[in-house]
Amino acid sequence: MLQVRTDEGEGMSVNAAHWDDDRGGAFTRAMEQDGLPFPRRFWAIIAISFGTALLVLDGAIANVALPTIARELGVNDGVVTNVVTVYQLVLVMVLLPFASVGDRIGHRRLYQIGQALFLVTSGLCFFASNLPILLVLRAGQALGAGMALSVSSAMLRQIYPAKSLGSGLGINSVIVASSSALAPTLGGYIVANMSWEWVFMAAAPLAVISLILGRALPDPVRRPLNPEWLSGVWSAVTMLLVIGGLQVATHGASHWPGTALCLLGVASAVMLVHRESRRSNPVVPVDLIRQPVIGLSALAAVTCFISSGALMLALPFRLEQTMGYSPDQVGLLLLPFPLTMLIIAPFAGWLSDRIAPTKLGVTGMGIAIVALFLMVIMPAQPGAFGIGWRLSLAALGFGLFFAPNSRLLIGRAPKDRAAAAGGLLSTSRLLGQTMAAVVVGILLSAGMGVGSTPLIIAAVLAIVAAGCSLARFRNARFARATGPQ
Repeated sequence: MLQVRTDEGEGMSVNAAHWDDDRGGAFTRAMEQDGLPFPRRFWAIIAISFGTALLVLDGAIANVALPTIARELGVNDGVVTNVVTVYQLVLVMVLLPFASVGDRIGHRRLYQIGQALFLVTSGLCFFASNLPILLVLRAGQALGAGMALSVSSAMLRQIYPAKSLGSGLGINSVIVASSSALAPTLGGYIVANMSWEWVFMAAAPLAVISLILGRALPDPVRRPLNPEWLSGVWSAVTMLLVIGGLQVATHGASHWPGTALCLLGVASAVMLVHRESRRSNPVVPVDLIRQPVIGLSALAAVTCFISSGALMLALPFRLEQTMGYSPDQVGLLLLPFPLTMLIIAPFAGWLSDRIAPTKLGVTGMGIAIVALFLMVIMPAQPGAFGIGWRLSLAALGFGLFFAPNSRLLIGRAPKDRAAAAGGLLSTSRLLGQTMAAVVVGILLSAGMGVGSTPLIIAAVLAIVAAGCSLARFRNARFARATGPQ
């Protein structure tokens, strides 16, 4: 029997057979296993931590090198941003399809294939002589990263026992936050002292270490599923239309082509969901989204990532253009946010194993909402301390929300759908971050990006995230009160 925490924080016993389809053999044994034994668990944590670090580092390190790449390759600043855009777009396109592939061939196998592909394409970036070749190689890096990221949450669930899953997600959040904080500094050092090509190889040593330690990861278990190429390709194309359309609408000379692409993507999504809803193992996890706890957690994650992303993208413009700080001062002024997240993330994960995740998350969102409104009414010249404590308060709120919400989304999915839940969580994060950039881009284009408007929108989205959590809580209480019909 496994102990599972309900949404009110009460433990209830659930037979492991409830989480698998009882087909017998290796698959059932893998589903019944509650965490890896020591010392294998220790080495598996190190392996997946290095893997997570390389994915986050590579996704963020290129930003600081873009001006140098544009100058060296002879392209303009607008075109060179595709080095980042292509990576993000391919990554969000492939997460859900690869989660389905991971179920079929084994999570560890797909994870390591992705790392190997990432390693090869990173090495080839050193020989990129023009922008088109570099973009193709960046797409290859994103394919490898997508393979690994699509199953990483599912493997975290297999590595940690159910009672410690929140702590494991908290540790993973620390890796993500620290890698994000390190990326600009490391990228700046490489560009200043070495050839820009080394920026794309900076994360390669982490892939080597993760591959060497990879045998400690949960054993790959194949599920007897048929390939779903149509659904996978359809899902990727739909994401391309929606996200690509939003980016074209935001950054293009005219909004209409991008808007048309986005609307076409929405129509494609509706038809795809209708098709997937009739399948037992859908690529797009409609079966999971229909469960209120998971569906509302995913929606809360999207809105919360848009909120936090809009804050961190819009605030530098306000600090520099309205308050008169220099770019290097802005970087230091923003530092309290990631530093506070580094402290709060593991603590929030640990707490979510002991306190009902909804109660913890709603408390965090309440703190974040207060912090965002305090930034809205911030004086014209609040000083470094006035900016810093408000950012730390916001980070405290967001940090208390992310790990518990992720724990619910991952932990409440059936074990045989853990990869799909992980793909849904990663897609929610990337979709939220992309939408944050779109929102801030639209506001900047409209001349409203340097005032309080982005912060007001961020606060409203945080309220929506809190509302999703409360609705999830009420639904769980109602389901337990009524019982089986």
